[in-house]
Amino acid sequence: MNEIILDTETTGLSVLDGHRIVEIGCIELKDLIPTKNKFHCYLNPERKVSDEAFKVHGYTSEFLSKQKKFEEIVDDLLKFIEGKKLIIHNAEFDIAHLNNELGLIGKGKIKEEVVDTLQIARSKFPGSSSSLDALCKRYNIDNSRREKHNAIIDCELLSQVYINLLDQKEPQLDLSVEKNIAKENNVSTNLEYFKHVVKPTETELKLHKDFLKREIKKNYFN
Repeated sequence: MNEIILDTETTGLSVLDGHRIVEIGCIELKDLIPTKNKFHCYLNPERKVSDEAFKVHGYTSEFLSKQKKFEEIVDDLLKFIEGKKLIIHNAEFDIAHLNNELGLIGKGKIKEEVVDTLQIARSKFPGSSSSLDALCKRYNIDNSRREKHNAIIDCELLSQVYINLLDQKEPQLDLSVEKNIAKENNVSTNLEYFKHVVKPTETELKLHKDFLKREIKKNYFN
């Protein structure tokens, strides 16, 4: 199953105030494992970045004015996400901005299935913060590179959060057959299943963390 982790950055909060997309990031997952397929671009929003948005992502109006416009990348974007489930944190925000951009150039709205990880997190942890940073902390995911919001970095972090949020359960063991065999052979038994948790050593944790840092750095800059 192929899915797309997607994130956007914008000039401001609401499309009703004329705000536009300035960055789009996408990472493809196949059976929950990131592939090498990514889509990333900065965009010229054809308007000024709000002070609030600049504090969030740090992209200046001058920098963005030199980038491509949405209409120049839209076909590549739509081809990349076509037919795949979209995994988005606070999906209402991103989909509203994407549909606004599509509408401005006369194209139809996003039709792909969307999963909102923010809603999943709020359902699993009611009353707790469900921000991406909070979820990284909850699942012990290193987000030290996230000094500012960045679509690709946020996608990389969300891909790890998403897998943890799914919380796939181990299959239940059916011990009825074993119990019946024991009973037929007059063997007294009390079969119970206990999940054995193996905790990694400090050295193993450090090696694993170093490996993840190398992989994220390699995938981000290649």
